[in-house]
Amino acid sequence: MDFDVVVVGAGAAGMMCAAVAGQRGRRVLLVENAERLAEKIRISGGGRCNFTNLHCRPEAFLSRNPHFCRSALARYTARDFIALVEKHGIAFHEKTLGQLFCDDSSAQIIAMLKAECDSAGVQWAMPVAIAGIARRPGNANAGFDVATSQGTYSCASLVIATGGLAIPKIGATPFGYRIAEQFGIAVVPPKAALVPLAAPPEWLERYGPLSGASFDTTASCDWAARKTARFREAALITHRGLSGPAILQVSSYWQMAGGKGDIELDLLPAMARDSDTAEWLAQYRHGQQPLGKLLVEFLPQRFAQAFADAHGWVRPLNELSNAVVAEMVDALRHWRIRPSGTLGYEKAEVTLGGVDTDALSQQTMAARAVPGLYFIGEVVDVTGWLGGYNFQWAWSSGHSAGLSV
Repeated sequence: MDFDVVVVGAGAAGMMCAAVAGQRGRRVLLVENAERLAEKIRISGGGRCNFTNLHCRPEAFLSRNPHFCRSALARYTARDFIALVEKHGIAFHEKTLGQLFCDDSSAQIIAMLKAECDSAGVQWAMPVAIAGIARRPGNANAGFDVATSQGTYSCASLVIATGGLAIPKIGATPFGYRIAEQFGIAVVPPKAALVPLAAPPEWLERYGPLSGASFDTTASCDWAARKTARFREAALITHRGLSGPAILQVSSYWQMAGGKGDIELDLLPAMARDSDTAEWLAQYRHGQQPLGKLLVEFLPQRFAQAFADAHGWVRPLNELSNAVVAEMVDALRHWRIRPSGTLGYEKAEVTLGGVDTDALSQQTMAARAVPGLYFIGEVVDVTGWLGGYNFQWAWSSGHSAGLSV
């Protein structure tokens, strides 16, 4: 059966692309191997789908080409997607830091996207396994044959929207990368991103028993020459290391830096400067309280005590020298930890890396050297912050391709 467009992958980006192309009068087929539609949308945001972010901007995305995402994000903005959500009568709210969630259920976003596809005349092949993809005989513009378990579909334009490697239990595979390589397109080596960090054994011996303790922090990581990423959010101690929004955010930059350096935690982020911390401690220089007791004003009690004990600061402050107090200030504001790795794709929110953007048009998502071939969404080397940014990339990149196919 012939189509103008075959979209492989009926997730966030794929459904957006199919709907937009269908609305332009294109004959579109959506091909999906999963039995359940858009499972990643379904489980996102605790089941309420953090579908975009009010503060979405190019600087919130990581890529070897940091400018690649600009065009798509400008052509289809967070406000555009919000308008679509409102058109379908879906109630939503802002949680924190511009993050927008459905009031009810992520299933509403899935139903909205499917309705947009259906109203645009998009056809579905689901669930279906793909046996292979090949160029059709003829010239470079002859299109593609997509061989599936339900037969072979031919198309002029082929869109790969199969996502990355994060959360394999819901069907993540390297399929999209293999298609890129089949057609001679480079793939930036993928890594787990927005992922909890594992800690070395000596760290776990001391802090592992505090699993479940959460605290406010600014997490930072040096990830490129004269570039430091900083995120003020919560961190969580786990039995394997560190998690929580601040850690997930900084993990992507730690991976960009090679996954071998330190991350840094400011345990007193409410204080603007190191000198503020020094002034706070100075209030207690003549008292009988040790640091562990003082820190409970800002940190969970067990963690505060464990941190003080780890540094040997068990005596009252009035018994310590100025030099030791200065060391306290530095340690509290610049607690350096060297992770032993990440918890991998099973615990990752998204994938860092993917189809090299140098091979794609930033206006259309088309492969420059392969007429009719497009890559959108997470399969591309564009990775956003936690908090709705990656869904916005899916909507924006899918919309750009949908206008072009």
